Amino acid sequence: MHWTLRTATSEYVVGLFGETGSPQALALEYWGAAGGATGPWPKPAIRYSYETPADLAPLEYASNGTRHVHRSELLVEHDDGLSGAVWTYVSHEQSATELAVLFRDDTGRLELVQHVLVRPDSDVVERWVDVRNVSTDHEVRLGRVLSAAWSVHAPDGAVLHYPAGSWSHEFGPEAVPLRQGVLQIGSRYGVTGHLHAPAMTVTVPGRADAFGVQLAWSGSWTIAAEADPGGLLRVSAGIDDETTTVRLTPGRTFTTPRSWGVWSPDGEWGVARAWHRHQRLVNPRATDPYHRPIVYNSWFATRFDLRADHQLELARTAAELGVEAFVIDDGWFGTRSSDRSGLGDWTVRRDAFPDGLLPLATAVTELGMRFGLWVELEGVNLDSDLYRAHPDWVYRVGDRPLVTMRHQTVLNLGLTAVRSHLAGVLRRLLTELPITYLKWDLNRPITDPGPADSEWSVAHTEGYYGLLRLLRDEFPHVTVEACAGGGGRVDTAVAELADVVWTSDETGPRDRLVIQDGFLRAFGAHLMSGWVTDLPGSRFPEPVSDGFRLVTSMAGVLGFGADLGTWDAARRKAAADAVALYKELRPVLLTGDVHVHGSPRSGEYALEYVTPQRSVKLVWAASDADVIVTDREGITP
Repeated sequence: MHWTLRTATSEYVVGLFGETGSPQALALEYWGAAGGATGPWPKPAIRYSYETPADLAPLEYASNGTRHVHRSELLVEHDDGLSGAVWTYVSHEQSATELAVLFRDDTGRLELVQHVLVRPDSDVVERWVDVRNVSTDHEVRLGRVLSAAWSVHAPDGAVLHYPAGSWSHEFGPEAVPLRQGVLQIGSRYGVTGHLHAPAMTVTVPGRADAFGVQLAWSGSWTIAAEADPGGLLRVSAGIDDETTTVRLTPGRTFTTPRSWGVWSPDGEWGVARAWHRHQRLVNPRATDPYHRPIVYNSWFATRFDLRADHQLELARTAAELGVEAFVIDDGWFGTRSSDRSGLGDWTVRRDAFPDGLLPLATAVTELGMRFGLWVELEGVNLDSDLYRAHPDWVYRVGDRPLVTMRHQTVLNLGLTAVRSHLAGVLRRLLTELPITYLKWDLNRPITDPGPADSEWSVAHTEGYYGLLRLLRDEFPHVTVEACAGGGGRVDTAVAELADVVWTSDETGPRDRLVIQDGFLRAFGAHLMSGWVTDLPGSRFPEPVSDGFRLVTSMAGVLGFGADLGTWDAARRKAAADAVALYKELRPVLLTGDVHVHGSPRSGEYALEYVTPQRSVKLVWAASDADVIVTDREGITP
């Protein structure tokens, strides 16, 4: 039994592995160019007697009890001591774009539905599973419940490409050869994290094509690649299995996040372009300039020293440059004159804005710009009215001392009361003030979340998604910028529910160029927010021209964060000219296929954006000669 699903230019073929009376599962038979399937999956180059047939097969999804030597995506433990699951095919449903295959385990207690989804205008394949407890009197524990495994035939090993870094140095491109063994990346932050983003690309020596895997999930996660001696490479992706155990009570179904996979004939950057196209398709606002405005954010100009008259002065200068949205960052609320107090108290800080925010917001809109605010809804200072009223709303293990970072802790979005409170905060802010831009931040990981035998990360993430959907449904005119101390919440699920992401807290242009190069290997330029500031880089602090800074920020969604009050007339005029040029080129920069020339660490580097109508090339050079080349002319900002 075989099923074929066709994407825009490729085919994904799966078949039923195992005979009746033996463990059965879906197995990959072909993944590549349309019409290229010539037969079943290649047999292993070497077979060892200690491996079962299921261990050697390119299974789409495996559990303990079916696979015995190599990794499985599902770990099952029954309440009567029985572990693992042996599956039997029951039925399937298939349309032109979706396949759902139902299996039942040998105890009769569990059902597994494996989903495969494609669309004719994309080469991305989406996969996930439903695990259902159909018993009436048994509980089943899932110590691991990942979303999918993606198989690649790699008889001589493969090279794994993935983003790696830290706060302010996110998305560094890593490339690690793997011939045998396991390479695993992930996050236990409770959010996507700064160390890695949930994306991995696989290239095979001697082949021009490449395969990519992503996970659409903003909580704790894992991606693990395992290469066996027989030439099978499997990349498994899903929610973190170290901090999450799912309890399936009788009648309960658990649905995993979606994992995305893609094949491209054009190597690593072909995979990247396929990701970008798909991200634009699944976010209906992806090509709309309204939701990707040129932003001025006042943080670097003021920090916590907020004054209404100074903010208005900055707004007037920003308007002269052609900025489209003015955003007040941290410090506008409660007693928030530093990071030590006030977080969680979302009322206007009266010592900074004695007349409230409405006069300033009105003045900003009269200048022709949109008005926006920064929020960190999940965070709370211990010195805040909210924490004093609801100390039970934060993550905490028993009576242990709270682990604080930046003098704050995190609200538990798994609690209905917390979600209801934050929904009320959003509704009040967005109805009382003419806010059309919201920057949602989270400046610390989740610590002390509770017992390991729990689903706290799942509940928190789903609570976050629920609030983002509230914004989409009730306030569709509000642009949402996702942020977590920079690039700590960047993944394909955020790409669907937010409009842009704050790529990194690092704004030094040479540092930022490296970060953006890594970002673009997995995420589109239409998501990549970047500001022009006057700050040096932390790793590459060498001085650069204003043109270098402008071209770097124009590679995605342009913004400004410098203290514009210190700029002279000439700098403002140059910035205004660059803004006007960016507005002309924005449709190409945010929707074009990206082609890379050189490296940001080399003497010359260029990003080329190509649409059927136009092309634009951004060029950076070690000599600081910064040029934008269009199909009509070359321009130096």
